Amino acid sequence: MKKEIQYKHIIKQLENLLIDTDPQSLRLATISTLLHQKMNDFYWTGFYFLQNGELLLSTYHGTPACQKLKKNTGVCWEAINKKKTIIVPNVHEFSGHIACDSLTNSEIVTPVYFKNGLIAGVLDIDSKNFNQFDEVDALWLEKISKMVFV
Repeated sequence: MKKEIQYKHIIKQLENLLIDTDPQSLRLATISTLLHQKMNDFYWTGFYFLQNGELLLSTYHGTPACQKLKKNTGVCWEAINKKKTIIVPNVHEFSGHIACDSLTNSEIVTPVYFKNGLIAGVLDIDSKNFNQFDEVDALWLEKISKMVFV
């Protein structure tokens, strides 16, 4: 229940912070910063966006990350290809996992959509803990990802 309360507070803060914020870069920076600072076990928090068929790094917080993700490989591409949130309790057991940082042990990736319903990219979050993410995270992160494009 504590996690749900944290997410509710984050959404409330984002609603207040993102008022009249138009440039996407400002929205991305605010969302990734707030999630990274408020959720203690989020080791890496950021966005990847599709550009010309490639998945490229955007705004993030954490250690240096892969700039471009190999097509149709890894958790981020799986979320894009399946058009749904992917929860990976142990990334070391995920076939094709892209290890940008060896300290990552679990991951959740949520698709981000344009207003027209087309997929724009993903919100990607890593943790050093195994089994960090669950359906509660998926539900709230999906709500937050809808705040990118308004």
